[in-house]
Formats: sequence, structure tokens, C-alpha cells
Amino acid sequence: MNNYLLQGELVRLAAGNSETDAEGFARWTRDSEFMRLQDTWLARMWSAKKTKEEMQNWIESDKPNEYAFAIRTLAEERLIGDIELDGINWSNGNCWVGIGIGDREFWGKGYGTDAMRVILRFAFMELNLHRVSLDVFEYNPRAIRSYEKAGFKIEGCVRQALNRNGRRWDDIHMGILREEWERDA
Repeated sequence: MNNYLLQGELVRLAAGNSETDAEGFARWTRDSEFMRLQDTWLARMWSAKKTKEEMQNWIESDKPNEYAFAIRTLAEERLIGDIELDGINWSNGNCWVGIGIGDREFWGKGYGTDAMRVILRFAFMELNLHRVSLDVFEYNPRAIRSYEKAGFKIEGCVRQALNRNGRRWDDIHMGILREEWERDA
């Protein structure tokens, strides 16, 4: 383990910057495949101006149950995605994690797995959480493999929860416990 809490082998997690990052985040919303991998909501495009406003509002809200980071490459400091811990239940030590690698050039090359490992280290070592959960769509096997590499286990699914392109898909629930992470870290 390195001594840099928010740095992995390929990426580092950094504070988002609404001035410099808004265009990148807005560009990703114009990629319908990326948007369909992200959420159950209908894909919608955001302008850089709207993205900047939303980022600024989030930064100013200072929510104690959320930690969001930009994902940057170590080699070039390039913004490639975002990751966040959300819905932290401090009394039970649980939360949800969400990740998006928006820049297609970095898909399938280990950057998302590395970012997930970094956020898990932060969740378990810095925040002293017990459990981290996520949901992933059945039609995203690349993400499922990445989460399994990071130590997540499939715990169940909500059958046919999502309608995409005239077909019903399962919403797969995955989780990792602190002791599982410690064993593999």
C-alpha cells in the first residue's frame, strides 16, 4: 500500500473544479452509451454552463454524507471520470458508491478498477466504514468484472428492473465488507 491515501497505481482522486472540469463532464453527457451505463434515468445532455452551476451548487452544499471526487490519471493529470460515496449511514457504517469513466479512451484498461480500489481504501481506512454497496446493470459485464476485481460480491438482483431498447434487464446488487477488503488489500 502506498502512503498516498487518494492515489492508486493509475489514478488519483481529486476535488472537482467547476471552472476546469465542467466541459469534460458536460461532454460525457452527450455520450448516450455512457449515460445508459450510469443511471436508470433517461439520458439527457447538459451544457458546460449548466454542469458548472450544478458542480458549484454541490461543492457549496457540503453534504456530510457524501464524498465526491474527480478521477485523474497519474501520468497526465487528465480528467477521465468521477467517483463518489453517497448515502453514508454513520451509525451502521454503510454507504453506496458510484463511478463513471467518461472518457472512452480509458475504458477497459484498469482505470476504473484502480479508482474503485482507492475509494474503498478511503471508505474503510479513513471513514472507518463497514460496508460499501453498489448497483450495476446486467448489460454492463465490463463493470461487473471490474467490481469483482476490486473485491465486490454479487448479493442479488432486482429482476427486470430496467427497460432499455425494448428489453428488460436486471439491476444487480453488489457489496463488499471491510474484512473482505482487508483480506484482499
